[in-house]
Amino acid sequence: MSRLPGIPRIALTWLLVAQVLVIVPHLVHLPMWMIALWLGAASWRVQIFRMRARYPGGWVKGGLVLLVLIGILFSRGTLVGLDAAVVLLIATFILKLLEMRTRRDALLLVFLGFFCVVTAYLFEDGIVAALYSLLPVTALLAALVGLQQSGFAERPWPTLRLAGGLLLQALPLMLLLFVFFPRMGPLWSLPMPSDKGRTGLSDSMEPADIAELSRSSELAFRASFEGAVPPRNQLYWRALTLDRFDGRRWSQSSLAQLPRAPQWSKAGQPLDYSIIMQPSGKPWLFALDVGEVAQDGTRMMSDFRWQNRRPVDRSLLYQVRSWPQALREAEAQPSTLRHALQLPAQGDPRSRAWAAQLQRQYPQADAMVDALLRHFNREPFAYTLRPQTLGQNSVDEFLFDARSGFCAHYAGAMTFVLRAAGIPARVVTGYQGGELNPSGNYIQVRQFDAHAWVEYWQPGTGWRSVDPTFQVAPERIEQGLQEALSEEDGFLDDQPFSPLRYRELAWLNQLRLSWERLNYGWQRWVLGYQGEQQLSLLQSWFGSLDWQRLALALVGGGAALLGLLALWLLKPWQQRRDPLRQVLRRFERLLARHGVHRQAGEGMRAFARRASQELPAQAAQIQAFAACFERQQYAGQAVAPAALRQALGELRQALPWRWLN
Repeated sequence: MSRLPGIPRIALTWLLVAQVLVIVPHLVHLPMWMIALWLGAASWRVQIFRMRARYPGGWVKGGLVLLVLIGILFSRGTLVGLDAAVVLLIATFILKLLEMRTRRDALLLVFLGFFCVVTAYLFEDGIVAALYSLLPVTALLAALVGLQQSGFAERPWPTLRLAGGLLLQALPLMLLLFVFFPRMGPLWSLPMPSDKGRTGLSDSMEPADIAELSRSSELAFRASFEGAVPPRNQLYWRALTLDRFDGRRWSQSSLAQLPRAPQWSKAGQPLDYSIIMQPSGKPWLFALDVGEVAQDGTRMMSDFRWQNRRPVDRSLLYQVRSWPQALREAEAQPSTLRHALQLPAQGDPRSRAWAAQLQRQYPQADAMVDALLRHFNREPFAYTLRPQTLGQNSVDEFLFDARSGFCAHYAGAMTFVLRAAGIPARVVTGYQGGELNPSGNYIQVRQFDAHAWVEYWQPGTGWRSVDPTFQVAPERIEQGLQEALSEEDGFLDDQPFSPLRYRELAWLNQLRLSWERLNYGWQRWVLGYQGEQQLSLLQSWFGSLDWQRLALALVGGGAALLGLLALWLLKPWQQRRDPLRQVLRRFERLLARHGVHRQAGEGMRAFARRASQELPAQAAQIQAFAACFERQQYAGQAVAPAALRQALGELRQALPWRWLN
């Protein structure tokens, strides 16, 4: 039985380097025992190569696989799901080192490594992650080159240069496929982890039970306007409507979740803008009132919010047109009004009594709303993200005792009082404001911009929005959360490395804005290049587009790129212009007329030796020509075609005259 070819040292070296580079992006979410697994497997593999250890037997390999499965079960709680599957894939990539005996096994390990590189994009798809992925890809290509090129057995840097050259040569074809290949939806989605005490959004809010909120600077979405950006105090990004209250918790009723577009009338000048939404794991979208979203798979719900067909588990780019002055449901459905008046049968007696007093004093809804807003403005209320925990009658305790809270406290309390006074009202949650990036002219909205406000309804005028938080902390609406909390402890204390903490340093803040603009361009033009964006671009190039034209453009462009690459590599024009090659061909034709033909693959020195044996009388001239050619072609001597032609002339004179000579 013939021995199968082994694995060269250089290939094994680059495989080990590639494994390190592949695993590094996964360290954030991999269990720590995976590091020990790789160190053990790599050390064992090196000892096998040095012939100081044996390959593991079947029982050992089975035991290792079982230990890996147990480790995944304990660290992830399950063997099912994408997160557990990624850990299992990385573990397989590591353990394959131990049973790698032949070049075929090494090829399988290389291809497995390419797949592991792709899985890193499930967790991070930013521009830094994309640039970093070139490192493990290059290392895997270097291992592939080392497996195929025995001449690189002890030369790591030439192997790396060749791998880098191959990667650069593939870039034009990659760009062609990116532009023309049909965009498909994801084959899988990554479940988002549950939020834990952040100022982000949830489908319910319980301000009575929250004693302190952290402040997350995580990006929620970016919005780019066509034209001037509206003032900050007009940027209320609707996400959800909470119309059910159980005494402590505001949530969505079944009516608010109906996919039924309410009646509304356009008025005033519309706002056109695009939004790049970060993955949230939730189906709701963000838009200014009242918006129309140009995106397949989206729909307006009965409460004016927009919802995607599936949870947003990857960056989503969509276009919106909003009418801020639109008339919303001048004649509302009776079921909608009933839900907007719902209150628990018992609880918060002082707030109910105050609502009845206000109703007698201000019979008109608008006058009562103004009175409530003046009350929040003139009384000693405070805005804080560290309110005290409220008791059973949470609204009473907030309005008459604690008098400090964040937006959810004020919006929930005002909605309660309006309902108790017989005015239909509901809580709206979303985001307010955002940071303007002047270098890119777009708005960045972060999780700490999450906000809640109030909608109330009147016949003929429909739903109107008011924000009681503005009366308590106008700087929260006009300037942002950092200014509203200036009297509390430092902003983002739980995130010491966040660049947002150092916005007073002009040079550092400008550097941050420039970097965020670069990331915005990456999300908009690369990650956002999906079905509709691709179709719009290709239609601007080709007009009406069908699958035949797209396939023709893809195949034709690919063939053209491959042809140009072949011309660049082969350089046939240089061969025709090479004066040494021209003289060499004349030398070969001259000897062929005397019966000495150069064989395919025969080197110059071997050909000259054989020609000298067949033409001994002219051996000196033949050897002189060959030596002159070798010096100029291979020994680095200055190219002198004249000297080579002189040697050829001396050979021609030494040969006997023949017809056609």
